[in-house]
Amino acid sequence: MSESDKHGLSTRCVHTGELSDAHGSPHTPIYNTTTFAFPSTAAILDVVEGRSAGSLYTRYGLNPTIQALEQKLASLEGAQAALAFASGMAAEAALFLTHGREGIVCIGDAYGGTLELIGQQLPLLGIPTHFLLGDELDRLDPLLADGAQMVFFETPSNPTLEVFDIAAISSQVHAHGALLVVDNTFASPVNQQPLSLGADLVVHSATKYLGGHSDITAGALMGSKELLDAVWPWRKNLGQTPAPETASLLARSLRSLVVRVHRQNSSALAIARAMEAHPRVARVLHPGLDSFLGHDLAAHQMSGFGGMLTIEVEGGGKAAAAVADRFKLFAIAASLGGVESLATQPVTTTHHGLTPEERSRRGISDGMIRLSVGLEDPEDLIADLQQALQ
Repeated sequence: MSESDKHGLSTRCVHTGELSDAHGSPHTPIYNTTTFAFPSTAAILDVVEGRSAGSLYTRYGLNPTIQALEQKLASLEGAQAALAFASGMAAEAALFLTHGREGIVCIGDAYGGTLELIGQQLPLLGIPTHFLLGDELDRLDPLLADGAQMVFFETPSNPTLEVFDIAAISSQVHAHGALLVVDNTFASPVNQQPLSLGADLVVHSATKYLGGHSDITAGALMGSKELLDAVWPWRKNLGQTPAPETASLLARSLRSLVVRVHRQNSSALAIARAMEAHPRVARVLHPGLDSFLGHDLAAHQMSGFGGMLTIEVEGGGKAAAAVADRFKLFAIAASLGGVESLATQPVTTTHHGLTPEERSRRGISDGMIRLSVGLEDPEDLIADLQQALQ
């Protein structure tokens, strides 16, 4: 463990990985450079053949701005290493193509693009893929015994906020010699540390809480150096590395990650409680509520309950659309995790591509509105919801 890894999470968010320059900048400069020069043939061969670290070519990720970001990303999840990507979907694609070729099991709900990649694109390449709902875990052992080598899930999940027991599932997966991958996007490293609970790899859409300002698209993959070394050539040759400007903006955002997430945690819980008492709201899904099915597990597994919640409006899809159209502070938008509060109906955006039957099977109703709580005053957000629901 390095000296910096002994510090608290907030300190690591600010300091880990930062490079000092000749002018004394506290932040790593943007090396907007595609290729780097070497003093000799021997020096370039040392980097190319892995005998020494160094900058070489930005598409490879061998760029100081990107490498500094990756040190910070690894530190956040307590990982040996991290790889930065141009998007969360890029990170998942490279991951699945590297370690999932013998078979992937996806548990529970997930982002619609993830479901499409696993369910439609990967089978075109001959990769076996399987989907289990949260109440179908009794089917996991047979799939692993049949050769599946990767289990993937989000926790909390999108959009139902379902919580899965990382430690229990990791023991089950590892008994078959398979890998467990957790998408930690909704929780963020502030609220949950999957690697410490037994996961092998953690993936993030860094566009969301890690980026936090709705101004970058990026992804991240954290885990052991051995597992990530195998992913690296896929990222390199598929051209999935983020631009140095994006890496710099993401590093900037990570410096305020902890204070942002703590505020979003408290605001989302206050809003969830207010919505639970509203007569026009049929159901509220948020891990911090005592009424939430996975509350006890979340309280054990997470240090905070996150800034996401889903409400189900009485009256179905038309009623939910009417409510959303009356929002004044919540913006109707498909992303999440930013400083501004966003609202989206899964039936119109994230899970629009699923059939009505599949949405129903997954418990995703037309009346759902998923809320990403930002940094506004929670009282103002509650008032906005109440006026829209009237």
